[in-house]
Order: sequence, then structure tokens, then C-alpha cells
Amino acid sequence: MKVLVTGGAGFIGSNFIFYMREKHPDYELVCLDKLTYAGNLETLEAVMDEPGFQFVRADIADREAVYTVFEAEKPDIVVNFAAESHVDRSIENPSVFLETNVMGTQVLLDACRKYGIQRYHQVSTDEVYGDLPLDRPDLFFTEETPLHTSSPYSASKASADLLCHAYYRTYELPVTISRCSNNYGPYQFPEKLIPLMIANALADKPLPVYGEGLNVRDWLYVEDHCAAIDLILEKGQVGRVYNVGGHNEMRNIDIVRRILSILGKPESLIDHVTDRKGHDMRYAIDPSRIHGELGWLPETRFDDGIQKTVGWYLEHCAWWKNIINGDYQDYYERMYSGR
Repeated sequence: MKVLVTGGAGFIGSNFIFYMREKHPDYELVCLDKLTYAGNLETLEAVMDEPGFQFVRADIADREAVYTVFEAEKPDIVVNFAAESHVDRSIENPSVFLETNVMGTQVLLDACRKYGIQRYHQVSTDEVYGDLPLDRPDLFFTEETPLHTSSPYSASKASADLLCHAYYRTYELPVTISRCSNNYGPYQFPEKLIPLMIANALADKPLPVYGEGLNVRDWLYVEDHCAAIDLILEKGQVGRVYNVGGHNEMRNIDIVRRILSILGKPESLIDHVTDRKGHDMRYAIDPSRIHGELGWLPETRFDDGIQKTVGWYLEHCAWWKNIINGDYQDYYERMYSGR
């Protein structure tokens, strides 16, 4: 079995490669990644020279490059992690999100039609559903919840999902989609909440928290997410959407306080900044379908996962310190200075 993993030098994609190497050592893995700011070849250093693994630098929106890879490698399965994924960046520059997340997905779907695959899996997000009110803890996103996007990022991911459904209906392309809650764990780019707070706390820098930090997210350890995707590839019903979440809701401010507690840092480092435009208040996934149909449940409790995550960042300071410079620092200043 040969699996093409797009966006495999990013956070979830790289963890998926590591997971698949361990779970299915007989599989061949091809990683296709453009290596934008969030893609890091250092992350894949442990597997770069291993037999059965190959890296190709290419843009999923580059039709000629993608077709060349498909023709040469003839993958059986395609798992698409490649996406621009940071909401703040999408507010700053929506066009690049449409190019990668929508047009790039179309190119991959066309390649799958042209060269033939056993399965195309689209990795999506719970953000396509919009948000839920804080005063209705009984409400959850199901796969039947209407799409109601709040940001250019979530709109681009919803568009890609609809495109996948259209290719399934029109061309009978064997497509599955997963929509996950907030992931955390090793190798996450330091602009995201948890690694950003860890890095700033270690440097005794202010921890920027949007508004009062009352926004609620459902948190999922990245390895549990990888296991869910693997299960969907093996047993999932073609044409189906599967929500992947852990019933593990926490307020952003409580996540920040937990990190400070683990690191032994004072809460005086918390810096409340002007809230994000159109900031969704609560995400909460109902994972009943994937549990009932495929038997998946997350294995990592948040208390254990956050301890492991903080420990990983402490042990791999060189990895994230190499990232926090140059273009990222310019972006960081634009986002948080003066707020």
C-alpha cells in the first residue's frame, strides 16, 4: 500500500507519518509539502532516509507538479493535510487560503480521478460549523449540523469539503472527510495557542490571550486524531463525514493557566489583548458516529496530553527556537503589538 500524505511536514501531517510508520511499517509513504512557513523539514528528519519514505517538495495547487507525482508514484491512498490553517492569517490575507485550501483540493481531486485511487481522505475542521453559544452546553456539532462559517479560513475549508462531496456524487470518487476539534501535541507551529503559551512562558514574555479568554474549544491529542484517520481509511464508509473530537471542552484562559502551573510561572504573565474579529465562542463535537460505526474513542486524557506536550517542548527547545525568528517574528508583531 502506498499512501500520499500532503502537508506532511506540518503539525498533524508529520504526526500522521510517524504514526503510520509505526502502525503500518510495510506501507510506503510519500510526503508532498510546499514547505511554507509552517512546514518544517527538520520535523521529518527521523524518517527522511528510511526505506519506504520519500519527500517531494511541491504545491498542491500546482497541477503539473501534482500530476507528475501521481504519475511517478501511483499512490493507492491520498490523505490531504495540506492547508493554510491559522484564522488570524486568513483575516489578514484571505486569497492564499482560497488558493491552497480550495484550488489545491480541486487539483488533488482531479489527479485522483485521472490516475485512480482507492481512497481520498480530506482532513477538515469543526470550524466549518461556526460556533455554539456558551449558555447551551447541551448542544454539539454533529455531521448533520449546517455549515456556517465565521472566517475566511473556515469558509475555505467548508468549500473544500463541499467540493469533495461533489466529486463523490458526480464522479463516484471514493472520498471520506473528517472534521476534527483543536489538536495539540508535538511539532505544532508556535503561532497556535498551546505552543505559543509554552514558548512565551519559558521566556517570561507576556502571554497574549484574546479578550477574557472565555472561548471554549474541544481539545484532541494529535496521536488520537491520527488513529481516527487510520481507522476511517480502513473501515470508513465512502462518502461519509466523521467528526473527530474528545468531549474535552476547556476555556482558553484555563488552558493558559494550566500551562503556567506546569511550568511554575506566575499568572501575572497573562496579557489580555483585543479580541479577534468574528471570534467563535464555543466548539463542541459529538463523535458518536465514529465511535458507533468504527469503534474509535480518544485514548489521551487532557491532563496527560498537556503534560506530555509541555514536556516535549521542553526537550525540543532547538526545534521551536529555530522557528521563532525572521518572518514569524514580523507576523507576531503585526498580530499582537498595540493590542
